[in-house]
Amino acid sequence: MPIYHKLGKIPAKRHTVFENPAGGLYYEQLFGTIGFDGMSSLLYQVHRPTMVKEILSQQNAEPEIAEHRHLKARLLKGFEIQPEQDYIKSRIPLLVNKDIHIGLAAPQGTLHQYFYKNADADELLFIHEGTGTLRTQLGNIKFEPGDYLVIPRGIIYQISFDQAANSLLYAESFRPIYTPKRYRNHFGQLLEQSPYCERDYKLPEELETYDEKGDFVMKIKKQGVMYEVLYPTHPFDVVGWDGYNFPYGFSIHNFEPITGRIHQPPPVHQTFETSAFVVCSFCPRLYDYHPKSIPAPYNHSNIDSDEMIYYVDGDFMSRNNIEKGHITLHPGGVPHGPAPGAYERSIGQKETHELAVMIDTFSPLMLTTDALKIDDGKYYKSWL
Repeated sequence: MPIYHKLGKIPAKRHTVFENPAGGLYYEQLFGTIGFDGMSSLLYQVHRPTMVKEILSQQNAEPEIAEHRHLKARLLKGFEIQPEQDYIKSRIPLLVNKDIHIGLAAPQGTLHQYFYKNADADELLFIHEGTGTLRTQLGNIKFEPGDYLVIPRGIIYQISFDQAANSLLYAESFRPIYTPKRYRNHFGQLLEQSPYCERDYKLPEELETYDEKGDFVMKIKKQGVMYEVLYPTHPFDVVGWDGYNFPYGFSIHNFEPITGRIHQPPPVHQTFETSAFVVCSFCPRLYDYHPKSIPAPYNHSNIDSDEMIYYVDGDFMSRNNIEKGHITLHPGGVPHGPAPGAYERSIGQKETHELAVMIDTFSPLMLTTDALKIDDGKYYKSWL
């Protein structure tokens, strides 16, 4: 994310002596991506971040694939997944490929027994239900329904919920997640025609710094394996940092839809991008204002991508019988479009109050065994 931010105490110059008032030096760590060529931040820590006491365990964390190849359109009833007390166990992968794992979670408890780090993937959390705080070694972000939380790979975090019932859509991206390039100038600033700007970001604040020794358990996901590692010092021991690589939040309610006289194609809803997929936000907006416009989308062929839509409010102008938490999957290779009657009933309508998150992947998505458990089994016939 091309925006500079800093928190806490940092020295005036990089890579120079930074004395700890309690004695000794603070330890500098470059937290970066793509070798030394990508986004990075410089962290200053009370203890050496390299110390490991023990690797306690490891277990397979790869999704169990039920269908590697398929051509059926699917409807998954997302609110049928089982709630779990443990945050990591609550995350149920449903649609996966080599670039992204998409799933749902219904965590009932706060993650405080251990710390978590995804060493392979950027994480994108969409908060459907629940409020709380994302706690990281680079500061805290308070979240509420409608918030996207972008957590770069390697960030150590815990997540605190204010209530027992919570619902999340999550994506693990094995490609870096960026703001769309066409929204930015060559300096990286979001342009005037972008549907959101830097002012809308929720940046880390309230940097928690702990100078504590003991036994601190961290779960680290790496190459499809979940490791449990014991650290001798508290992972949140950063006294200050600055740079461009850090977690941030953005509310879907701050996305300003781009409209026109006739129906606009899905890229106008784009919110994030990678080299392997895009994320779009469908938000309340005025419909097209040509006197003969048809607000419902035209039928279109997904030849080069799979389209997944997560329905937040259960009100979607081009679908029938959609409820909160439903997911539709329209696979590449076959055309799809408005449900029967939606095309016609959209004519003359002035606005929509829909809210949904779409992820279009450029490689086919596979279905997990957990996805088939909540598949309605008949959605592919819904256009008859």
